[in-house]
Amino acid sequence: MLKKERHDFVMRQINLHNRVLTSDLVQLLNVSEDTIRRDLQELSDDNLLYKVHGGALSKSYHSSFDDSTVYAKDAKIGIAKKALSLIKDGMFILTGGGTTIIEMVKQLPENLQATFFTISPLVAVELAKYPKIEVILIGGLFSKNSQITYGGQVINQLSEINVDLCLMGVSAVHPTDGLTDTDWEINQLKKTMLSSSKKTAVLCISEKLNITLRLKVAALGQISYLITELEPNDESLKPYQAKGLQIL
Repeated sequence: MLKKERHDFVMRQINLHNRVLTSDLVQLLNVSEDTIRRDLQELSDDNLLYKVHGGALSKSYHSSFDDSTVYAKDAKIGIAKKALSLIKDGMFILTGGGTTIIEMVKQLPENLQATFFTISPLVAVELAKYPKIEVILIGGLFSKNSQITYGGQVINQLSEINVDLCLMGVSAVHPTDGLTDTDWEINQLKKTMLSSSKKTAVLCISEKLNITLRLKVAALGQISYLITELEPNDESLKPYQAKGLQIL
């Protein structure tokens, strides 16, 4: 594979999943770790991503204060607006992190009265702009790669709550394999979030559909809503509807 093809592949993966791991790219591209490290350094030098220990982060994932480089921003805004229909005054809501969740928070009604638990400091900052929203940031270890808190302390705190709705971004969704990811720690965190919520909505752009990664997060039966930028009657969503998901 030519270097340009590798670079294009890396950027597609980072745009879809907000982060990439060197070890995963080595396997996916069947090249040496040194080659991947050089590729990531070159892409970082070109200001296309942030190179970090063990991989790289999306430019748009690094901060909620500069959304000029958010991948598929229009699609994510469309998803965010659909998600608003699930949020009502008086609800207790749990959120993950990521650019789609941040876009959703930016669309909330100004006078919404609700309590939000979140594992994302960036989401918490956006929520704090609303005068009638109570914000509870679940604290613990901080993942520089995923920009969220994680670990045993976070899981223990999450296990003690029972919220009305969990709003979660995902790395991959498949009609048979369900939700999957590549990070073990984040996987355990998402499992706990699901068990701490009466209903869960998955927010994802359609490019993440029909993809399976290495680690199982949950079966589709554990999810209540699937929200994409597509029309609910889109042909590609029918396998998910057949699994009992409500499509928005």
